[in-house]
Amino acid sequence: MSTSNTGTGDVDAAVRAQLARLRDSIDNIDAAVVHMLAERFKATQQVGHLKAAHQLPPADPAREARQIARLRALAEDAKLDPAFAEKFLNFIIAEVIRHHERIADGSAEEPPPAG
Repeated sequence: MSTSNTGTGDVDAAVRAQLARLRDSIDNIDAAVVHMLAERFKATQQVGHLKAAHQLPPADPAREARQIARLRALAEDAKLDPAFAEKFLNFIIAEVIRHHERIADGSAEEPPPAG
């Protein structure tokens, strides 16, 4: 059996089958993550339109801090690196704020209907 990273041609069929099953699982998880992020962004777009309609600021540092603390705790419970979880959430928050700024200045699309 080979440990080469150059391909799977010389690897045992059972190992290839296990690798394929694991990769299928990873692909399914990736698809679920994308769909969950899409749903999250639909909700945050609605928040952005509500904020804009009531002249609220695009960012809410107090809520962001609470969310980061909450996500770090969830990550620890799930045995995921809390620093990674925080980086991931910070990336999402930055994108949400960018969307909210575009909504506030009128350069974003109308929100999708709620429901």
